Amino acid sequence: MRVSVLSSGSKGNVTYLETTNKRFLLDAGRNYKYINDALKNIGVDIKSIDYVIISHDHSDHISALKTLIAKTGATVIISEKQLYEIEDLKDYPHIMVCEDELDLDDVTIKSFKSSHDAVDSRNFVICENGKKLGYITDTGYINTKNFKYLKNLDIYLFESNHDIELLQHGPYPAWLKKRVLSDDGHLSNKAASFYLTKLIGDKTKEIILIHLSETNNLESIAMETINNTFMEYGIDFHNIICARQNEATKVIEV
Repeated sequence: MRVSVLSSGSKGNVTYLETTNKRFLLDAGRNYKYINDALKNIGVDIKSIDYVIISHDHSDHISALKTLIAKTGATVIISEKQLYEIEDLKDYPHIMVCEDELDLDDVTIKSFKSSHDAVDSRNFVICENGKKLGYITDTGYINTKNFKYLKNLDIYLFESNHDIELLQHGPYPAWLKKRVLSDDGHLSNKAASFYLTKLIGDKTKEIILIHLSETNNLESIAMETINNTFMEYGIDFHNIICARQNEATKVIEV
C-alpha cells in the first residue's frame, strides 16, 4: 500500500492510494491539470486510475470530477445519497455504491458517516492484506461508535483543520466561525490530537494531518499541538507530517 496526499486544504483535496492491483484517488478537488502533474511527479499515469472515492459533494472535494471521469473512465465509489446530489455523475455508467462495506477482490473499503454540513458526508478505512489506511476528513466530531473501525491503523490521513484561538480572533465572519466550530464543521488541532491519542496503536506507521486551514492554522501550531498532546498522554510517536495545499507529500509505503 502506497499513499501520497497530492493536495489538501480549502482550495482542494485529492490523495493518491495504490494497492497491489488497484489505483485510487480519494476525492478529486483540484483541477485536472494539477492532479495530472502531481501524479506524473510520482510516476503515475492519471489514466491508470481505477477508482475515485468521494467523501462528499463540496467543491473542494469534487471540482475535477467531471473532467477526470471523462478522461479516465475511472469507476466512482460513492454513497447513494451523494450520487443523486452530484449532477456530473448523472448517466455516468461506472458507479459503485458503497453504503457500508465494499469488497474489491483484495481490497475492502469501509464507509461510515462523518458529521459535516453536506449530503451524507463519509469517511473511510481501506484495507489490503491486513494493512489499513484511514481517511478522516471534514467532520465536526468522530462518533465513538466508529472507533472500532479506526483503532490501530497503519496510516491515518486525519483532519486537523484549525487552531481555535486563530479562528476565534481571525477574519472569518461570526456565522462562518460558528459553522467551523460546530459538530457539522471541522476538527480543530486540539480535537484531532485528542482523538488520535485514543486511536493509534503499535501498528501505526504514519500520521498525515490534512485539510489545514490557510487562514486559521499553521503547520507549526498543528505539529506543536499534536506533539504536546501525545507527550501529555505518554505517547512516543513522531512519524507525523502535515499535508499542504500546493505540494504533494512524500510517497508513504506500508
